[in-house]
Amino acid sequence: MSKAFQTKVNDEYEFEFSEEDITNQDIIDISENSFHLLLQNQSHQLEVIKRDLLQKVYHIKINSNLYEVKISNTLDLLIKELGLSLGKAQLENEIKAPMPGVILEINVEEGQSVKAGESLLVLEAMKMENTITASNDATIKRISVTKGQTVAKNELLIELE
Repeated sequence: MSKAFQTKVNDEYEFEFSEEDITNQDIIDISENSFHLLLQNQSHQLEVIKRDLLQKVYHIKINSNLYEVKISNTLDLLIKELGLSLGKAQLENEIKAPMPGVILEINVEEGQSVKAGESLLVLEAMKMENTITASNDATIKRISVTKGQTVAKNELLIELE
């Protein structure tokens, strides 16, 4: 099975391609950061200006035009689809249900200040109790659920500010 990749160029255009698509390109290495590409009978000069291997972001110059290219592989796409993340934690303003289940406990009130890691509520899913915690210091703006309520995946549970 061939690996799949997805790219986002300048946060505007998205492209999908396979490992086979890459292998079939007519690319010549000129140096470590420079390449020559022949695509649809047109010659292109590529230069990698900057690369962030951890975030998989590259700044590339193609025929004097600059592009920011973000690359996601099959694992990255699966992690995104599952709602998980790697690397730095993001500030969240909305806490959503990671899976369908029933609200067993609500441990906070609207207007209450919470610290990162503090328990907000308990969600029972697949006969397991899952404690949903605050990912950052915040204030509870609104609680959208009640104890005993059934929730769907990605349903809004709590809004933070």
